[in-house]
Amino acid sequence: MPADAGPAGAPAARRRRARPVHPGFRLTLGITLAWLGLIVLLPIAAAFLKLTELSPAQIWDIATGARALAAYRLSFGLSLAAALVNLVFGTVTAWVLVRYRFPGRRLLDAMVDLPFALPTAVAGIALATLYAEHGWLGRPLALLGIDVASSPAGILVALVFVGLPFVVRTVQPALQELDASLEEAAASLGASRWQNLRWVVARQIAPAALTGFALAFSRAVGEYGSVIFIAGNIPYVSEIAPLLIVVRLEEYDYAGATVLAVTMLLISFAMLMVINLLQRWSHSRPGAGSA
Repeated sequence: MPADAGPAGAPAARRRRARPVHPGFRLTLGITLAWLGLIVLLPIAAAFLKLTELSPAQIWDIATGARALAAYRLSFGLSLAAALVNLVFGTVTAWVLVRYRFPGRRLLDAMVDLPFALPTAVAGIALATLYAEHGWLGRPLALLGIDVASSPAGILVALVFVGLPFVVRTVQPALQELDASLEEAAASLGASRWQNLRWVVARQIAPAALTGFALAFSRAVGEYGSVIFIAGNIPYVSEIAPLLIVVRLEEYDYAGATVLAVTMLLISFAMLMVINLLQRWSHSRPGAGSA
């Protein structure tokens, strides 16, 4: 038996631990954990630590106050509605950009990223001017009895504006990677266009669409700059939770602002967990994401 062989005759190299292909795992993992701890976990821990200045009863009273509950309902309800709107129209936009060639397509593709580059305050001023009573869109809507500016409808418009790119940019690559032979095979078996769209295309892009929905929802929940210029900021009517937190800070009620912030954090985390479970379910379905 060769000198470098083990008891079972296996080469000594096989008995050694397999080394990773890419070196530096421990170093990069340490840097990653340290960076996330500094940027994400430390501020969250500081917020929870601030709550120790209040008793559980005080925390409950602040978190469940009438004004706070109204702000939560408005923020999370409209964020969910805006994400659903973007899920539909963002998917349609991605479909048009991927499947068709037409003059101005590159310009339209670049315009999708405009909410990323545009400062939120500028977006809020532009939307408020556009949907004001005498604005280009506000005037005809006012004639129909629809008030957008200084109302929850204005908040919805702002949240749709800032969240659209997230859905488009997550669905677009999924459509580009979709195997055209699957659609051709379905069509050859007699599937109509709508059946092909529903059972082939929709099943393949569902995980990406849910990811875009989650990102758009997360972005909308924390939006502030574009909303305050068009919302009217009326308590119990058009006051979002981030604005209420700023109001508490301006009143030097730091503990109260922290309670509201932590409450929003917990609600957002719970809703994102539900969305992630839906994503896993869509991935685990037979035929989802596979050719």
